[in-house]
Amino acid sequence: MTHDDAQQFASDNYSGICPEAWAAMAAANSGHAPAYGEDAWTARAADAFRDLFETSCDVFFAFNGTAANALALAALCQSYHSVICADSAHVETDECGAPEFFSNGSKLLTVRTEGGKLTPPAIRALATNRNDIHFPRPRVVTITQPTETGQVYTLAEIRALSDECRQLGLALHMDGSRFANACAGLGCSPADMTWRAGVDVLCFGGTKNGMHAGEAVVFFDAKLAEDFGYRCKQAGQLASKMRFLAAPWVGMLESGAWLRNGAHGNACATRFAAAVAGMAGVRALFPVEANAVFLSLPPAMAEGLRLRGWRFYTFIGGGARFMFGWDAEPQRVDALIADLRLLAVAEAA
Repeated sequence: MTHDDAQQFASDNYSGICPEAWAAMAAANSGHAPAYGEDAWTARAADAFRDLFETSCDVFFAFNGTAANALALAALCQSYHSVICADSAHVETDECGAPEFFSNGSKLLTVRTEGGKLTPPAIRALATNRNDIHFPRPRVVTITQPTETGQVYTLAEIRALSDECRQLGLALHMDGSRFANACAGLGCSPADMTWRAGVDVLCFGGTKNGMHAGEAVVFFDAKLAEDFGYRCKQAGQLASKMRFLAAPWVGMLESGAWLRNGAHGNACATRFAAAVAGMAGVRALFPVEANAVFLSLPPAMAEGLRLRGWRFYTFIGGGARFMFGWDAEPQRVDALIADLRLLAVAEAA
């Protein structure tokens, strides 16, 4: 195996398609079916979400997380409104202005955070800072679960945020690109982490969870979903052969693979973090609560890893980020640990 095809931990987007999603796509690839979501697979996938969340909800399928988040926020805002988010939130740092674009100008108001978590006092301070007509009126709070640093909001924290939102008249949106990892990390039901805790809209990530593409936008309040299908169409997110966007969800949800995949990624991250703890020059930057590990490494160690063919990103906090996907191979994790150990010995010498 060359370095080009060896498994990497730079991103859980590097992974392939898990067997359950692949099998469902293959099963859907038989004969003809109505287009634009009028097929049986799309209906079955939507019902699977309703079963998973133990409630009636409106479900829409988008190709990727940027579209899902941007369109969901646009559905909650007018152009003169604003969205409160963490300063490290993906909608702020990595979506090329898509939320502003699709909302026709709703402004993102960022809160400086430690580890990407919003707090009720921070939300209140920003939401009540100004109420004059010259400032975009706060309308939505968006949280990332897990955060961009891999930390997980507890159920109590989500409920506290929701309570604050209700008092301030704000909607609560959850960016769940790694929603499965958060559920696995907390050991809670999807219902408890969303609508029971006061979340209005969830973007449930499938791509990082083992699918080829596809995110689900789940509205727990039907009134908020009004005309959302038109938004999807206008934004180029209405798949003509929708069954191939929906069928993988059937395979993932009905088999329970979505949760197993999240738990596996989390377990590999925990194993890696435990193995490197205490190595010379290595320091964890954030608690490991999902499938991400952020390490502070001396420049020589970081360069040494790259010279050995390892790929990783350095951005939040200036640390090296390692992501462990649904297909993380324990022997490959061990190989990364071994290389770090050799570099740590050299660093200490």
